[in-house]
Amino acid sequence: MDLVVKERDRLLQRTARANGLSYLVASLLCFSIPGALDITHYLVAVVLYLAISFCLYRIGVSRSLVWVGLCLAFGVGVVALVTIGNPGGPSTLVLAGLELLCAASLSSVAIVLTSEPKRRMLLLAVFVAFSASVAVLLAPFQPALRTLPLLVLGWTITTFIGFWIGAGVPQATRRIASIGRAHRAERQASETEAQRRQGARLLHDTVLATLTLLAHSGVGVAPASLRQQAADDARLLRQLRLGATPTPQSSGVYYLEKTEETVLGTTLESVKQRFGRMGLEVSWHGTGQVLLPSEVLDAFLLALAECLENVRRHSGVTEAHVTITDDETTVRAMITDAGVGFTLDDVDSARLGFKESVVGRLKEVGGKARLFSAPGSGTTVVLEVPR
Repeated sequence: MDLVVKERDRLLQRTARANGLSYLVASLLCFSIPGALDITHYLVAVVLYLAISFCLYRIGVSRSLVWVGLCLAFGVGVVALVTIGNPGGPSTLVLAGLELLCAASLSSVAIVLTSEPKRRMLLLAVFVAFSASVAVLLAPFQPALRTLPLLVLGWTITTFIGFWIGAGVPQATRRIASIGRAHRAERQASETEAQRRQGARLLHDTVLATLTLLAHSGVGVAPASLRQQAADDARLLRQLRLGATPTPQSSGVYYLEKTEETVLGTTLESVKQRFGRMGLEVSWHGTGQVLLPSEVLDAFLLALAECLENVRRHSGVTEAHVTITDDETTVRAMITDAGVGFTLDDVDSARLGFKESVVGRLKEVGGKARLFSAPGSGTTVVLEVPR
């Protein structure tokens, strides 16, 4: 919401600047017509107009009310210049320029005074003081019944513009966010369907073919070949569970990694992508350049994946942080979320998810897991495995 408020204020400021400068130029053009003012008054007026233009520029980039006050003060100075300091009184052109200045250009400050209740109260006070000053200065040359309606009309229009922008920006932001959510949901559904189809083809080419052979007692296939095929299928399923996407080389043959040790960072990214597709954004911190034996890496990553799955299903948030650290003997992963949390004593001891899929799995390779949580304070899990 803070971002929406900032965008709204920025748009109000830029609108006030553009509107104010546009009418300021038109007002100065009235003063610039030959014969409208003598050269001395004209040069002083130009200086005051430049000061007003600078204040309007600052209003467009700053929320400080100082520039609003200076802008109106310089405007009153222009009115005083052509009335008090001009014995002959302002001409029709000069009066038209003053009307453009006071009712159109300077009224633009009302746009930036509509964003908050305190500013709206200030807007009312500023309008009353400014209108009274201009009406008194122009009273000897123009009746107040002409001056005040013009000022009321101009300031009312700019105030309406400010309220309209202030109400429109949050609505537009909500609609844009709604469109974004619908797009993400559609994209995720498309990706899920594509993955389902890919998985079906993958299983058909590999595991189901092997199971079919087993169902027929491996007729026509040597026992050694059948064992090799089953081992390949097992390694394929391992990579799938860790979030990898094996590449098909030909029907029933997929590229599988066969190294004894694997760099941790190469598999963390696949786990991240896997949970990203399911709606959980995972942020990695720390090192990923750690070599682990294959069986230790399997246990470590599968336990890590189970923890992330618990975050996705139970935390009530869509973001988790994983910090990887290591020393000479141990590799650690700390999984944290800012979710609802829970009381550890309330967890049913019969549930095997954390006990077996995390603690038991790590224990088999000499590792351990620790769990920290409290209602409303999120959850932290620390996983440790030997190098």
